[in-house]
Amino acid sequence: MAFSMALPWSPGEETMHRLLRVPEQDNPTSSMLTPQAAFMLQRAPLLAVGTLDTSNRPWTTIWGGEPGFSRSLGASIVGVRTAVDGKYDPVVETLVGGNGDGEVVRETGRGRMVGGLAIDLATRKRVKLFGRMVAGALSRADVEAEGGEKGGQGEIQLVVRIEQSLGQSCGKRATEDTVLIREGNCPKYLNKKEIRPAEPSLTPKLLADGPTLSPEAIALVGKGDLFFISSSNSDFDMDTNHRGGPPGFVRVVSNEPEGAELIWPEYSGNRLYQTLGNLQITPKAGLVFPDFGTGDVLYVTGTTEILVGKEASALLPRSNLAVKLKVTQARFVQQGLPFRGTSGEPSPYNPNLRLLASEGNLRAKVSDSPSNTAKLLKQTPITPTISRFRFAMTNPVRYKAGQWVALDFSEELDLGYSHMRDDDPRSLNDDFMRTFTVSSPPAAPDGVPPTSEDGMPPTYEGMPHDEFEITIRRVGPVTGFLFRQNERSGLEVPLRGFGGDFAIEQPGEGGEVGYVASGVGITPLLGQIPALDLRRIQLLWAVRMEDLKLVMDTVEKCPRLGPLAKVFVTSSMAEDGHGWQSAVESLRSAGVRLELRRLLKNDLELPQVKTWYVCTSRALGSVVFEWLEGRRVVYEGFDY
Repeated sequence: MAFSMALPWSPGEETMHRLLRVPEQDNPTSSMLTPQAAFMLQRAPLLAVGTLDTSNRPWTTIWGGEPGFSRSLGASIVGVRTAVDGKYDPVVETLVGGNGDGEVVRETGRGRMVGGLAIDLATRKRVKLFGRMVAGALSRADVEAEGGEKGGQGEIQLVVRIEQSLGQSCGKRATEDTVLIREGNCPKYLNKKEIRPAEPSLTPKLLADGPTLSPEAIALVGKGDLFFISSSNSDFDMDTNHRGGPPGFVRVVSNEPEGAELIWPEYSGNRLYQTLGNLQITPKAGLVFPDFGTGDVLYVTGTTEILVGKEASALLPRSNLAVKLKVTQARFVQQGLPFRGTSGEPSPYNPNLRLLASEGNLRAKVSDSPSNTAKLLKQTPITPTISRFRFAMTNPVRYKAGQWVALDFSEELDLGYSHMRDDDPRSLNDDFMRTFTVSSPPAAPDGVPPTSEDGMPPTYEGMPHDEFEITIRRVGPVTGFLFRQNERSGLEVPLRGFGGDFAIEQPGEGGEVGYVASGVGITPLLGQIPALDLRRIQLLWAVRMEDLKLVMDTVEKCPRLGPLAKVFVTSSMAEDGHGWQSAVESLRSAGVRLELRRLLKNDLELPQVKTWYVCTSRALGSVVFEWLEGRRVVYEGFDY
């Protein structure tokens, strides 16, 4: 009977543990192919495989299509037999050559390192493997594609001696009858997919091969929600793992001739840091991005840089840990995968998409060391899900109409590290910092009351110089926390700063601008009303029936806005259980033009409007953009 020995942490893993202050823990990796790992290997429909080429560059590929193509042969030996791209797959090329004549390649000495990740995306289960190649062979049947070009369909047979495995391990506590599951590989950030074999006539085509990314490669990275990565610890160890998240979580930093640059956030995980530990020792990685719908695939190898703290957040705001990769070679292959996949349920742990600072991420303009705080003075409920909050600043600063304020709620809501948190999965990667549009006009310079351009008296004066208001909807943990507060709670949170420039600019006499809002998207306009000539604004506002009280509140604060607003109301309520009928009558008596229907394209066919300002949800915004194609549009979204 073989016994697994406890493995020490590598120097790179120890470095990462010290750097990120990980408490001391045992290495859960086994020094053999465990029964659990062998079982998972045989059930998994996919196997990611990594190795080093002759220049010691890591490459990763992904094989499979249905369970059973890989299995344990006993004594920590595994065998793989599956269809592959025998022409352009860099791992196939490295391990068994590209001639496809079926000749067996036998290893001598210790054998080449091979990393593996057997994975079932339908159940989010997987197991990591590391071993040494024993032997392999490639048989290729050249299939003639369109135009007479020979394809690269082949079959690989590979035998590997496993030296390490990592999966789920179970054990009973000494004093309890409950089973303690220790997750080496947690299911976070894996988006479910059903895998099936591709058509047998595999005819891959190489579309690009070089240090830059082709347009097809950039598109694949931009929509991808999963990639596989291989890294090595010199000649001692190799790790193949996955990284997942929302579509587009890998960002293209640059695409220069000397090599493209990619970056991705390292989300909260099991804190073993096996991949990053390897990258500390050998800063090189091989990535593979599969397109499950088309079978296209992008292979990438390059040099890496681990970014921690401010270095990470400066490039990828909201990230405390990230990896940047400089591409040395990228190979894009059309229809290079022997399988296809159908997308299913996304991971509940996926954070919001993080954009680069250069892509206009608002977090890039937020201070890391605030010297200001905001104290809650009052909450004014408007609807069951919308309230107005007034804050006072300890160190008053001037903000501009239409800007946002960044508030940090981490001291109130951050519970620290957890491996899993099924009750609130997205909180694991939440920095609890939020940006809210300021809905109140700023104080006038030198205390002079603001006046509107049309000579009319101001609808309401600006705020005191040390106060501001936000009008928000309850949609998540931070806003939910805010809605539970009142002036007696004494809530005071760090104020990270003001930013943004969603300023409405009106043209000369006779010119008009349009403003399209949905729900609380009206708030940027509210802060700018005293400085605008409302007679030259076309306001189109889409709301749900249950939000009519927000419209009433707005009109009460600014009566002149009522006759100028065209409000489109959609109902999700079948009866007058919330008094919406009386709200409709009240608004119509105030001169508001109410349409009990959705906003339509012809509502925006106003030739006198030269510029449209749009503050809506992303879904409505994309539709409005299509309707306003060819017109000047300034957009502000909710996804901060």
